[in-house]
Amino acid sequence: MRCNFLFLAACCAFLGVGFGAFGAHGLKSILTPDMLAAYKTGVMYQMWHALGLAIIAILLKHSTQSKLLVWAGWSMFSGVILFSGSLYLMTIFNMKWLGMITPLGGLAFLAAWLLVGIHTYQNQNVQ
Repeated sequence: MRCNFLFLAACCAFLGVGFGAFGAHGLKSILTPDMLAAYKTGVMYQMWHALGLAIIAILLKHSTQSKLLVWAGWSMFSGVILFSGSLYLMTIFNMKWLGMITPLGGLAFLAAWLLVGIHTYQNQNVQ
């Protein structure tokens, strides 16, 4: 099974830069300071987890059979969609109920990092 997490990482980073610029230039005068802070949190988490997704892609190059890493990659990508996506939609469209979805994205991020940690622990060279 081939998963192109590096491609997804690049897409997430590209969109993160675009959303960041849109927030800084297009939303700064429209959103309240609290909503703008929530939007910026979405951008920040998207960018950090785009980097995390790239790390998973690189790890998969060295451990192509790791189901843990594949699960971690999909979990991290899902986290970007759920966490950052819900914050973007919540702030732009003033749909505060979407804030209930954001923690699901946070849980997906946590699961992804936990899976990366378990993979790394199981595959370390003991000397």
